[in-house]
Amino acid sequence: MRTLPGTLDGSGLAIAVVASRFNHPITLRLVEGAGARLAELGCEEVDVCWVPGAFELPLAAQAAAATGRYRAIVALGVVIRGETPHFEYVCQGVTDGCQRVALDWRLPVAFGVLTTDTVEQALARAAKPGEEGGNKGAEAAEVAVEMARLLESAVRGA
Repeated sequence: MRTLPGTLDGSGLAIAVVASRFNHPITLRLVEGAGARLAELGCEEVDVCWVPGAFELPLAAQAAAATGRYRAIVALGVVIRGETPHFEYVCQGVTDGCQRVALDWRLPVAFGVLTTDTVEQALARAAKPGEEGGNKGAEAAEVAVEMARLLESAVRGA
C-alpha cells in the first residue's frame, strides 16, 4: 500500500484568496488569519481578490483558476442567517459553486465561508491572535496548502 503525502510546506506555492466584502469586519479577520498562516507555511505569493458578496466567490475562484497561476484557492466569506430564505440560497450557491470550480479545474478550493446563525458565532470562528476560539481562515489556508501538495504527489506518482 502506498501513501501519498500532503504536507504543510507552502514554499513555492502561489495561492489566491477570494474574499467577500459583505460582513467585511469579520471576513477581514479571516483574510488576516489566512494570510498569517500562509506566511508561516512559507507561501511567498498570495494574491487577495475582494468580491461584493459570498455568492460571487465561485466566479472569482473560477477566474483565478483560469489564470493557471495558482496551485490552490482559499474562499473566505461570512453568511449570517436572517429572517428570510436568502441565507439558504446563498449558502447553497457558494458551496456548490466552489466545489464545481475545484472539480472542473482540478484545483483545491479551500472552503472558509462561515455560515452562522449569529454575528457572535461568526466572530468566534474568526478569532484574532490571542483571542479565544479559532480562525477558519487560517484553517482554510492549511487545507489549501495540504491539498496542493497532495495533488502534486498524486501527479508525480509519489
